[in-house]
Amino acid sequence: MTATIIDDRKLRNKSFVFQDREDAGIYLALTLERFKGKDVLVFAIPSGGVPVGLVIASHLEFPFDLLIKRKIPIPGNPEAGLGAMNLEGDIILNDRLISMLGISIEDIQKLAEPIKAELQTRNLIFRGDRPWPEINGKIIILADDGLASGYTMITAARMVRRYDPEEIVVAVPTGAADAVKLLAKEVDIIYCPNIREGYSFAVADAYRDWYDLSKEEVVDLLMKHNFLTGD
Repeated sequence: MTATIIDDRKLRNKSFVFQDREDAGIYLALTLERFKGKDVLVFAIPSGGVPVGLVIASHLEFPFDLLIKRKIPIPGNPEAGLGAMNLEGDIILNDRLISMLGISIEDIQKLAEPIKAELQTRNLIFRGDRPWPEINGKIIILADDGLASGYTMITAARMVRRYDPEEIVVAVPTGAADAVKLLAKEVDIIYCPNIREGYSFAVADAYRDWYDLSKEEVVDLLMKHNFLTGD
């Protein structure tokens, strides 16, 4: 399987093409209008994917939920990741990076262990006591604010695939060309208007106004859209 990749040639290799995550979400919503009237569920990936996914779901009147995942941090550099883990414990590793850094399997297991508890905590904070939604036979849209390595989105896609969706669609405003290519082996369609090539890539460089969202800001957004009640 190799995904259909849909980008915007006018935005290829350009920086600062979106005002913010909401602006990017509107762009994607317009691109995804072909799915209106179909049995679709939007999953946003916290934290940065939440405003993107909420805009898509709101504009197209699709049901919305969250899919919790976390990267496994590189020792001494928590902003970078060796791979990622999803809520069901699937771990996808960047084998090339691990080999370059000389990190052992035992070290990876130690790094991954606290992620399990953190995933459960984040699920409770962001989803409350919501039951897992029905996925079988649905078109699933996975939304995030960008693809740097692609590994976190792969963990999300593999978790969703387990529940037999009709189709897995990834909607991200920006992505590294190598990450898009890697992810294409795992999903059916990728909408990524701003694909950028080259050695150096940062999700933030696609946005004129970008910052890391705090847990509190994510919760406020979810409450504003009535996903969380605050009870």
